[in-house]
Amino acid sequence: MILRIAKTVLVLAIALYYTLLVLNNTTDYDSNFQFIRHVLMMDSTFPNNSGMWRAINSPAIHKVFYIKIIAWESLTMILCWWGGIKLARAVKAPAAIFQQSKNIAIAGLTLGLLMWLTAFLTIGGEWFLMWQSSKWNGQEAAFRMFTIVGIVLILVVTKDDEL
Repeated sequence: MILRIAKTVLVLAIALYYTLLVLNNTTDYDSNFQFIRHVLMMDSTFPNNSGMWRAINSPAIHKVFYIKIIAWESLTMILCWWGGIKLARAVKAPAAIFQQSKNIAIAGLTLGLLMWLTAFLTIGGEWFLMWQSSKWNGQEAAFRMFTIVGIVLILVVTKDDEL
């Protein structure tokens, strides 16, 4: 029972994190938008690096990138809340029912992992060379969140026995 409660609470904690992330990205839009803008413009990467042809200097495209990130975070938030609530409702159910109740949480956690790995570590970090920036480098935070969400996902997918 305690393992089921742990899985449930951790999924809900990830949902809370994404709730605050979406709140911050919408209520403090400009601060967080500046991060995306600078990463896409590659204006703080190593001078004269040969990857500068990748830079995007269009404010409209910067906004589209940022809005897509907020939408991605919002969907992850919704799926994690929904999945956590489903787990909470099934916490005392037979193992097979609790196992089936994990699907939405697994989808939300996977979507979260994909955001940190794809949007931040791969596209931001490698394509836009964010790793070269001392000021606009979110790789440590992205790796931290990828690791946290990944650990929760691994715990959630472990098979549950009968109570």
